[in-house]
Amino acid sequence: MLVGFLSLAIAASALAQGLPRGRPEQLGFAPERLARIDSVMQRYVDSGRVAGVVTLVARHGRVAQVGAYGWADREAGRRMSADAIFRIASQTKAVTSVAVMVLVEEGRLRLADPASRWLPSFATATVVADTGRGRVPVRRPVTIRDLLTHTAGISYGTDSLVQDLYRIAGLGPAAGYGWYFADKTEPICTSMDRLGSLPFVAQPGTRFVYGYNTDILGCVVERVSGQPFDDFLRTRILFPLRMPDTHFFLPPEKRDRLAAVYAANDRGGYVRADDGPRGQGAYVDGPSASFSGGAGLLSTASDYARFLQLLLNGGTLDGARILAPATVALMTADQIGNLYGSGASGFGLGFEVLLDPGRAAQYGTRGRFGWGGAYATNYWVDPGEDLVAVFMVQLLPSGGLDLADRFRTLVYQAIVGPGQAAPRRP
Repeated sequence: MLVGFLSLAIAASALAQGLPRGRPEQLGFAPERLARIDSVMQRYVDSGRVAGVVTLVARHGRVAQVGAYGWADREAGRRMSADAIFRIASQTKAVTSVAVMVLVEEGRLRLADPASRWLPSFATATVVADTGRGRVPVRRPVTIRDLLTHTAGISYGTDSLVQDLYRIAGLGPAAGYGWYFADKTEPICTSMDRLGSLPFVAQPGTRFVYGYNTDILGCVVERVSGQPFDDFLRTRILFPLRMPDTHFFLPPEKRDRLAAVYAANDRGGYVRADDGPRGQGAYVDGPSASFSGGAGLLSTASDYARFLQLLLNGGTLDGARILAPATVALMTADQIGNLYGSGASGFGLGFEVLLDPGRAAQYGTRGRFGWGGAYATNYWVDPGEDLVAVFMVQLLPSGGLDLADRFRTLVYQAIVGPGQAAPRRP
Protein backbone atom coordinates (compact mmCIF):
# COMPACT_ATOMS: atom_id res chain seq x y z
CA MET A 1 0.00 0.00 0.00
CA LEU A 2 1.27 3.46 -0.87
CA VAL A 3 1.64 5.85 2.03
CA GLY A 4 -1.13 8.32 1.47
CA PHE A 5 -1.57 10.90 4.15
CA LEU A 6 1.25 13.38 4.72
CA SER A 7 2.64 14.02 8.16
CA LEU A 8 1.70 17.29 9.81
CA ALA A 9 5.22 18.68 9.36
CA ILE A 10 5.37 17.88 5.63
CA ALA A 11 1.87 19.16 5.00
CA ALA A 12 2.53 22.38 6.87
CA SER A 13 5.65 22.95 4.78
CA ALA A 14 3.77 22.27 1.52
CA LEU A 15 1.08 24.73 2.53
CA ALA A 16 3.46 27.48 3.59
CA GLN A 17 1.81 29.88 1.16
CA GLY A 18 -1.67 28.68 2.02
CA LEU A 19 -4.14 29.02 4.85
CA PRO A 20 -2.85 28.54 8.41
CA ARG A 21 -3.03 25.08 9.95
CA GLY A 22 -5.41 24.27 12.83
CA ARG A 23 -6.07 21.29 15.07
CA PRO A 24 -9.11 19.34 13.84
CA GLU A 25 -10.70 19.07 17.30
CA GLN A 26 -10.45 22.84 17.78
CA LEU A 27 -12.19 23.34 14.45
CA GLY A 28 -15.13 21.09 15.36
CA PHE A 29 -13.94 17.88 13.69
CA ALA A 30 -13.59 14.45 15.26
CA PRO A 31 -10.02 13.47 14.27
CA GLU A 32 -10.84 9.77 13.99
CA ARG A 33 -13.74 10.58 11.67
CA LEU A 34 -11.68 13.01 9.60
CA ALA A 35 -9.11 10.24 9.15
CA ARG A 36 -11.73 8.31 7.17
CA ILE A 37 -10.84 10.60 4.25
CA ASP A 38 -7.38 9.03 4.21
CA SER A 39 -8.61 5.45 4.13
CA VAL A 40 -11.20 6.03 1.40
CA MET A 41 -8.86 8.02 -0.86
CA GLN A 42 -6.12 5.43 -0.41
CA ARG A 43 -8.56 2.62 -1.15
CA TYR A 44 -9.43 4.19 -4.51
CA VAL A 45 -5.72 4.49 -5.32
CA ASP A 46 -4.97 0.91 -4.27
CA SER A 47 -7.93 -0.47 -6.22
CA GLY A 48 -6.74 1.21 -9.41
CA ARG A 49 -9.67 3.62 -9.79
CA VAL A 50 -7.47 6.72 -9.70
CA ALA A 51 -3.74 7.39 -9.92
CA GLY A 52 -3.59 10.15 -7.33
CA VAL A 53 -5.65 12.62 -5.32
CA VAL A 54 -5.16 15.71 -3.14
CA THR A 55 -7.78 16.79 -0.61
CA LEU A 56 -7.98 19.89 1.57
CA VAL A 57 -10.55 20.87 4.19
CA ALA A 58 -10.53 24.18 6.06
CA ARG A 59 -12.91 25.49 8.68
CA HIS A 60 -12.93 28.85 10.45
CA GLY A 61 -10.11 29.93 8.15
CA ARG A 62 -7.70 27.15 9.16
CA VAL A 63 -6.74 23.90 7.46
CA ALA A 64 -8.04 20.85 9.31
CA GLN A 65 -7.06 18.21 6.76
CA VAL A 66 -4.77 17.95 3.78
CA GLY A 67 -3.90 14.69 2.11
CA ALA A 68 -1.87 13.56 -0.89
CA TYR A 69 -2.47 10.02 -2.11
CA GLY A 70 -0.98 7.86 -4.83
CA TRP A 71 0.88 9.10 -7.87
CA ALA A 72 1.25 12.49 -9.51
CA ASP A 73 2.83 10.62 -12.42
CA ARG A 74 2.73 6.85 -12.08
CA GLU A 75 4.88 6.15 -15.13
CA ALA A 76 7.60 8.52 -13.97
CA GLY A 77 7.46 7.13 -10.43
CA ARG A 78 6.55 10.55 -9.01
CA ARG A 79 4.37 10.39 -5.89
CA MET A 80 1.52 12.81 -5.30
CA SER A 81 2.34 15.78 -3.06
CA ALA A 82 0.20 18.41 -1.41
CA ASP A 83 1.73 21.10 -3.66
CA ALA A 84 1.01 19.23 -6.91
CA ILE A 85 -0.35 21.43 -9.69
CA PHE A 86 -3.60 20.43 -11.41
CA ARG A 87 -5.54 21.46 -14.49
CA ILE A 88 -8.65 22.89 -12.84
CA ALA A 89 -10.67 23.36 -16.05
CA SER A 90 -14.09 24.83 -15.18
CA GLN A 91 -12.98 25.81 -11.71
CA THR A 92 -11.43 28.68 -13.69
CA LYS A 93 -14.97 30.03 -14.14
CA ALA A 94 -15.19 31.13 -10.51
CA VAL A 95 -11.98 33.18 -10.81
CA THR A 96 -13.18 34.80 -14.04
CA SER A 97 -16.55 35.59 -12.46
CA VAL A 98 -14.78 37.39 -9.62
CA ALA A 99 -12.76 39.36 -12.19
CA VAL A 100 -15.99 40.45 -13.87
CA MET A 101 -17.45 41.60 -10.57
CA VAL A 102 -14.31 43.60 -9.80
CA LEU A 103 -15.06 45.65 -12.92
CA VAL A 104 -18.75 45.87 -11.99
CA GLU A 105 -17.79 47.30 -8.59
CA GLU A 106 -15.55 49.86 -10.27
CA GLY A 107 -18.44 51.08 -12.43
CA ARG A 108 -16.72 50.01 -15.64
CA LEU A 109 -19.21 47.25 -16.38
CA ARG A 110 -22.87 46.52 -15.60
CA LEU A 111 -24.63 43.21 -15.34
CA ALA A 112 -27.23 44.55 -17.79
CA ASP A 113 -24.65 45.60 -20.39
CA PRO A 114 -24.85 43.80 -23.76
CA ALA A 115 -21.86 41.62 -24.60
CA SER A 116 -21.90 43.11 -28.10
CA ARG A 117 -20.50 46.34 -26.68
CA TRP A 118 -17.13 44.56 -26.50
CA LEU A 119 -17.67 41.75 -29.01
CA PRO A 120 -19.42 43.34 -32.01
CA SER A 121 -20.09 39.98 -33.68
CA PHE A 122 -22.72 39.32 -30.99
CA ALA A 123 -24.81 42.28 -32.21
CA THR A 124 -26.22 40.09 -35.01
CA ALA A 125 -26.46 36.86 -33.01
CA THR A 126 -28.85 34.13 -34.13
CA VAL A 127 -30.49 31.06 -32.62
CA VAL A 128 -31.22 27.69 -34.20
CA ALA A 129 -34.88 27.73 -35.21
CA ASP A 130 -37.34 25.57 -33.26
CA THR A 131 -37.73 23.42 -36.35
CA GLY A 132 -34.00 22.67 -36.27
CA ARG A 133 -33.63 24.17 -39.72
CA GLY A 134 -32.33 27.68 -40.30
CA ARG A 135 -31.74 30.49 -37.83
CA VAL A 136 -33.73 33.25 -36.23
CA PRO A 137 -32.44 36.47 -34.65
CA VAL A 138 -32.04 36.68 -30.88
CA ARG A 139 -35.07 38.35 -29.30
CA ARG A 140 -32.86 40.47 -27.08
CA PRO A 141 -29.12 41.05 -26.65
CA VAL A 142 -27.00 38.73 -24.55
CA THR A 143 -26.03 40.48 -21.32
CA ILE A 144 -23.16 40.09 -18.89
CA ARG A 145 -25.63 38.59 -16.40
CA ASP A 146 -26.73 36.02 -18.99
CA LEU A 147 -23.13 34.94 -19.43
CA LEU A 148 -22.46 34.69 -15.68
CA THR A 149 -25.58 32.56 -15.17
CA HIS A 150 -25.17 30.44 -18.33
CA THR A 151 -28.53 31.58 -19.64
CA ALA A 152 -27.23 33.19 -22.85
CA GLY A 153 -28.18 30.12 -24.89
CA ILE A 154 -24.54 29.53 -25.86
CA SER A 155 -23.30 25.93 -25.77
CA TYR A 156 -19.94 24.23 -26.23
CA GLY A 157 -20.96 23.14 -29.70
CA THR A 158 -21.78 19.60 -28.62
CA ASP A 159 -25.47 19.85 -29.56
CA SER A 160 -26.27 17.93 -32.73
CA LEU A 161 -28.02 20.95 -34.30
CA VAL A 162 -24.85 23.08 -34.22
CA GLN A 163 -22.02 20.58 -33.95
CA ASP A 164 -21.02 20.65 -37.60
CA LEU A 165 -21.03 24.45 -37.71
CA TYR A 166 -18.78 24.64 -34.65
CA ARG A 167 -16.45 22.03 -36.11
CA ILE A 168 -16.09 23.97 -39.36
CA ALA A 169 -15.41 27.13 -37.36
CA GLY A 170 -12.71 25.35 -35.37
CA LEU A 171 -14.60 25.44 -32.09
CA GLY A 172 -15.96 22.72 -29.86
CA PRO A 173 -14.92 19.14 -29.17
CA ALA A 174 -16.17 18.10 -32.62
CA ALA A 175 -13.32 20.15 -34.09
CA GLY A 176 -10.76 18.42 -31.90
CA TYR A 177 -10.16 21.86 -30.39
CA GLY A 178 -11.48 21.01 -26.97
CA TRP A 179 -13.93 22.93 -24.83
CA TYR A 180 -10.98 23.87 -22.65
CA PHE A 181 -8.85 25.28 -25.52
CA ALA A 182 -6.21 22.68 -24.87
CA ASP A 183 -4.08 23.49 -27.92
CA LYS A 184 -3.54 27.10 -26.80
CA THR A 185 -2.81 28.42 -30.29
CA GLU A 186 -5.34 31.22 -30.66
CA PRO A 187 -6.01 34.29 -28.48
CA ILE A 188 -9.29 33.89 -26.65
CA CYS A 189 -10.83 37.08 -28.03
CA THR A 190 -10.17 35.90 -31.58
CA SER A 191 -12.01 32.67 -30.81
CA MET A 192 -14.89 34.46 -29.10
CA ASP A 193 -15.28 37.01 -31.91
CA ARG A 194 -15.75 34.08 -34.27
CA LEU A 195 -18.17 32.40 -31.85
CA GLY A 196 -20.56 35.36 -32.18
CA SER A 197 -21.27 34.40 -35.78
CA LEU A 198 -22.35 30.86 -34.83
CA PRO A 199 -25.93 30.06 -33.85
CA PHE A 200 -26.98 29.73 -30.22
CA VAL A 201 -29.09 26.76 -29.13
CA ALA A 202 -31.62 28.80 -27.10
CA GLN A 203 -32.92 32.34 -26.84
CA PRO A 204 -31.13 34.42 -24.18
CA GLY A 205 -32.75 34.14 -20.77
CA THR A 206 -34.85 31.06 -21.53
CA ARG A 207 -32.66 28.09 -20.56
CA PHE A 208 -29.56 27.12 -18.60
CA VAL A 209 -27.05 26.13 -21.28
CA TYR A 210 -23.53 25.29 -20.18
CA GLY A 211 -20.99 26.53 -22.68
CA TYR A 212 -18.49 29.17 -23.70
CA ASN A 213 -20.14 31.88 -21.59
CA THR A 214 -17.23 32.43 -19.21
CA ASP A 215 -14.67 32.42 -22.01
CA ILE A 216 -16.63 35.30 -23.52
CA LEU A 217 -16.44 37.03 -20.14
CA GLY A 218 -12.66 36.63 -20.11
CA CYS A 219 -12.55 38.54 -23.38
CA VAL A 220 -14.89 41.18 -21.94
CA VAL A 221 -12.55 41.63 -18.95
CA GLU A 222 -9.60 42.01 -21.31
CA ARG A 223 -11.30 44.65 -23.45
CA VAL A 224 -12.89 46.62 -20.60
CA SER A 225 -9.70 46.71 -18.55
CA GLY A 226 -7.31 47.24 -21.45
CA GLN A 227 -5.06 44.51 -20.01
CA PRO A 228 -4.35 41.01 -21.28
CA PHE A 229 -6.66 38.72 -19.34
CA ASP A 230 -3.82 36.83 -17.66
CA ASP A 231 -2.27 40.12 -16.50
CA PHE A 232 -5.59 41.27 -15.04
CA LEU A 233 -6.04 38.06 -13.06
CA ARG A 234 -2.46 38.12 -11.85
CA THR A 235 -2.43 41.73 -10.70
CA ARG A 236 -5.97 42.08 -9.39
CA ILE A 237 -6.67 38.62 -7.89
CA LEU A 238 -3.82 36.09 -7.83
CA PHE A 239 -1.00 38.29 -6.51
CA PRO A 240 -3.07 40.05 -3.81
CA LEU A 241 -4.38 36.67 -2.61
CA ARG A 242 -0.91 35.11 -2.57
CA MET A 243 -1.74 32.37 -5.08
CA PRO A 244 1.77 31.83 -6.54
CA ASP A 245 1.04 28.50 -8.21
CA THR A 246 -2.02 29.52 -10.24
CA HIS A 247 -1.20 30.04 -13.93
CA PHE A 248 -2.59 29.65 -17.41
CA PHE A 249 0.79 28.27 -18.49
CA LEU A 250 3.26 26.72 -16.12
CA PRO A 251 6.77 28.14 -15.68
CA PRO A 252 9.25 25.44 -16.77
CA GLU A 253 10.77 25.24 -13.29
CA LYS A 254 7.39 23.96 -11.98
CA ARG A 255 7.06 21.26 -14.63
CA ASP A 256 7.80 18.44 -12.19
CA ARG A 257 4.88 19.46 -9.97
CA LEU A 258 2.23 19.12 -12.70
CA ALA A 259 0.10 16.03 -12.17
CA ALA A 260 -0.33 13.75 -15.18
CA VAL A 261 -3.74 13.24 -16.79
CA TYR A 262 -5.30 9.78 -16.87
CA ALA A 263 -8.39 8.47 -18.65
CA ALA A 264 -10.91 6.03 -17.20
CA ASN A 265 -11.29 2.81 -19.16
CA ASP A 266 -14.25 0.47 -19.49
CA ARG A 267 -12.84 -1.95 -16.91
CA GLY A 268 -13.10 0.43 -13.96
CA GLY A 269 -9.43 1.42 -14.14
CA TYR A 270 -7.46 4.07 -15.98
CA VAL A 271 -4.73 4.58 -18.56
CA ARG A 272 -2.39 7.46 -19.09
CA ALA A 273 -3.84 10.06 -21.45
CA ASP A 274 -1.89 10.83 -24.60
CA ASP A 275 0.43 13.81 -24.95
CA GLY A 276 -1.86 15.70 -27.33
CA PRO A 277 -4.07 18.72 -26.66
CA ARG A 278 -6.96 16.61 -25.34
CA GLY A 279 -4.61 14.61 -23.13
CA GLN A 280 -1.73 16.13 -21.21
CA GLY A 281 -2.14 19.45 -23.08
CA ALA A 282 0.38 22.17 -23.91
CA TYR A 283 0.52 23.71 -20.45
CA VAL A 284 4.31 24.09 -20.29
CA ASP A 285 5.79 23.85 -23.80
CA GLY A 286 4.25 25.07 -27.00
CA PRO A 287 2.06 28.09 -27.79
CA SER A 288 0.82 30.19 -24.90
CA ALA A 289 -1.74 32.40 -26.60
CA SER A 290 -5.15 31.32 -25.28
CA PHE A 291 -6.16 32.51 -21.82
CA SER A 292 -9.41 30.60 -21.38
CA GLY A 293 -11.56 32.21 -18.71
CA GLY A 294 -13.83 29.19 -18.77
CA ALA A 295 -11.35 26.37 -18.36
CA GLY A 296 -7.71 27.38 -18.71
CA LEU A 297 -6.11 27.69 -15.28
CA LEU A 298 -3.72 25.45 -13.41
CA SER A 299 -3.65 25.59 -9.61
CA THR A 300 -2.96 23.78 -6.36
CA ALA A 301 -5.33 22.77 -3.59
CA SER A 302 -3.64 25.33 -1.35
CA ASP A 303 -3.97 28.23 -3.80
CA TYR A 304 -7.56 27.43 -4.61
CA ALA A 305 -8.46 27.15 -0.93
CA ARG A 306 -7.21 30.71 -0.44
CA PHE A 307 -9.47 31.86 -3.27
CA LEU A 308 -12.44 30.09 -1.68
CA GLN A 309 -11.64 31.53 1.72
CA LEU A 310 -11.78 35.00 0.15
CA LEU A 311 -15.37 34.29 -0.89
CA LEU A 312 -16.28 32.79 2.47
CA ASN A 313 -14.90 35.91 4.17
CA GLY A 314 -17.09 38.19 2.06
CA GLY A 315 -14.40 39.31 -0.39
CA THR A 316 -11.33 39.76 1.79
CA LEU A 317 -8.38 37.69 2.94
CA ASP A 318 -5.28 38.61 4.94
CA GLY A 319 -5.80 42.32 4.38
CA ALA A 320 -6.52 42.06 0.65
CA ARG A 321 -10.02 43.33 -0.21
CA ILE A 322 -11.03 42.07 -3.67
CA LEU A 323 -14.84 42.39 -3.47
CA ALA A 324 -17.41 43.88 -1.13
CA PRO A 325 -19.56 41.54 1.00
CA ALA A 326 -22.67 42.66 -0.89
CA THR A 327 -21.09 41.56 -4.17
CA VAL A 328 -20.22 38.11 -2.87
CA ALA A 329 -23.76 37.80 -1.50
CA LEU A 330 -25.17 38.67 -4.93
CA MET A 331 -22.87 36.19 -6.69
CA THR A 332 -23.87 33.34 -4.40
CA ALA A 333 -27.62 33.97 -4.50
CA ASP A 334 -29.81 31.98 -6.88
CA GLN A 335 -30.32 34.14 -9.98
CA ILE A 336 -32.35 31.97 -12.34
CA GLY A 337 -34.88 29.90 -10.37
CA ASN A 338 -36.47 27.01 -12.24
CA LEU A 339 -34.30 27.57 -15.30
CA TYR A 340 -31.65 25.56 -13.44
CA GLY A 341 -33.79 22.66 -12.29
CA SER A 342 -36.39 21.56 -9.79
CA GLY A 343 -35.52 24.16 -7.16
CA ALA A 344 -33.34 22.02 -4.90
CA SER A 345 -30.32 23.87 -6.31
CA GLY A 346 -29.97 27.14 -8.14
CA PHE A 347 -27.29 29.06 -9.98
CA GLY A 348 -25.77 32.42 -9.10
CA LEU A 349 -23.19 34.57 -10.84
CA GLY A 350 -20.71 31.79 -11.50
CA PHE A 351 -21.66 29.14 -8.92
CA GLU A 352 -24.18 26.39 -8.29
CA VAL A 353 -26.02 27.16 -5.04
CA LEU A 354 -27.65 24.59 -2.74
CA LEU A 355 -31.17 25.79 -1.87
CA ASP A 356 -32.78 22.78 -0.22
CA PRO A 357 -30.41 20.09 1.12
CA GLY A 358 -33.31 17.70 1.76
CA ARG A 359 -34.73 17.87 -1.75
CA ALA A 360 -31.25 17.71 -3.23
CA ALA A 361 -30.32 14.82 -0.90
CA GLN A 362 -26.92 16.44 -0.41
CA TYR A 363 -24.82 17.26 2.63
CA GLY A 364 -24.39 20.94 3.37
CA THR A 365 -26.36 23.91 4.60
CA ARG A 366 -28.60 26.15 2.53
CA GLY A 367 -26.40 28.54 0.58
CA ARG A 368 -23.50 26.15 0.03
CA PHE A 369 -21.97 27.02 -3.33
CA GLY A 370 -19.39 25.49 -5.64
CA TRP A 371 -18.68 23.74 -8.92
CA GLY A 372 -16.18 21.34 -10.48
CA GLY A 373 -13.92 20.77 -13.45
CA ALA A 374 -13.72 18.46 -16.46
CA TYR A 375 -10.81 16.51 -14.95
CA ALA A 376 -13.14 15.47 -12.06
CA THR A 377 -11.90 18.17 -9.67
CA ASN A 378 -14.42 19.71 -7.28
CA TYR A 379 -14.80 22.40 -4.64
CA TRP A 380 -17.39 23.97 -2.40
CA VAL A 381 -17.88 26.69 0.18
CA ASP A 382 -20.41 26.27 3.01
CA PRO A 383 -21.02 29.57 4.82
CA GLY A 384 -23.32 27.87 7.34
CA GLU A 385 -20.45 25.63 8.48
CA ASP A 386 -17.70 28.23 7.82
CA LEU A 387 -16.11 25.61 5.61
CA VAL A 388 -14.17 25.30 2.36
CA ALA A 389 -13.15 22.05 0.68
CA VAL A 390 -11.05 21.23 -2.38
CA PHE A 391 -10.80 17.89 -4.21
CA MET A 392 -8.09 17.51 -6.87
CA VAL A 393 -7.65 14.65 -9.34
CA GLN A 394 -6.79 14.39 -13.07
CA LEU A 395 -9.11 11.91 -14.77
CA LEU A 396 -10.67 12.69 -18.17
CA PRO A 397 -12.94 11.07 -19.07
CA SER A 398 -13.79 10.27 -15.47
CA GLY A 399 -15.82 7.14 -16.15
CA GLY A 400 -18.47 8.13 -13.63
CA LEU A 401 -15.98 8.51 -10.78
CA ASP A 402 -17.96 9.07 -7.56
CA LEU A 403 -15.04 10.03 -5.32
CA ALA A 404 -15.81 13.76 -5.09
CA ASP A 405 -19.29 12.93 -3.80
CA ARG A 406 -17.82 10.49 -1.27
CA PHE A 407 -15.34 13.18 -0.21
CA ARG A 408 -18.23 15.55 0.58
CA THR A 409 -19.89 12.92 2.74
CA LEU A 410 -16.62 12.22 4.54
CA VAL A 411 -16.11 15.90 5.34
CA TYR A 412 -19.58 16.46 6.81
CA GLN A 413 -19.68 13.23 8.81
CA ALA A 414 -16.51 14.41 10.56
CA ILE A 415 -18.08 17.66 11.81
CA VAL A 416 -19.24 17.09 15.38
CA GLY A 417 -19.26 20.60 16.84
CA PRO A 418 -19.09 24.31 16.05
CA GLY A 419 -15.37 24.65 16.64
CA GLN A 420 -13.55 27.81 17.55
CA ALA A 421 -13.50 30.60 15.03
CA ALA A 422 -10.21 32.48 14.82
CA PRO A 423 -10.25 36.30 14.70
CA ARG A 424 -10.17 37.62 11.13
CA ARG A 425 -8.73 40.81 9.84
CA PRO A 426 -11.23 43.09 8.13
